[in-house]
Amino acid sequence: MTDIQELTDIILKFRNDRNWKQFHNEKDLALSLVLEATEVLEHFQWKNNEHLEKYLKEHKTDLGEELSDVLYWVLLLSHDLGIDIKSAFKQKMELNAKKYPIEKAKDSDKKYNEL
Repeated sequence: MTDIQELTDIILKFRNDRNWKQFHNEKDLALSLVLEATEVLEHFQWKNNEHLEKYLKEHKTDLGEELSDVLYWVLLLSHDLGIDIKSAFKQKMELNAKKYPIEKAKDSDKKYNEL
């Protein structure tokens, strides 16, 4: 069993134990994903430089919980849509490697269409 499948199984058990599948249509799962991602962003809002660095060290557990919430919705949505997220991720990284070849992208912050 893969780590991703193990995490997905934990999520499905959590949802099934509460009979929440009835509330989980694709639109609402996607909305939940975005809402949780904005909770990650809240940890960065209005903070810069040293303040941000200090804050992140002090709130690492909180940020980990928010990132876990994002992962929860990614895995649940990909499961419900029948997407093999591990394969999709690998394919996307292969595409990114073509869009951002090392010889052009290394040490550059430009978008692929500007390289």
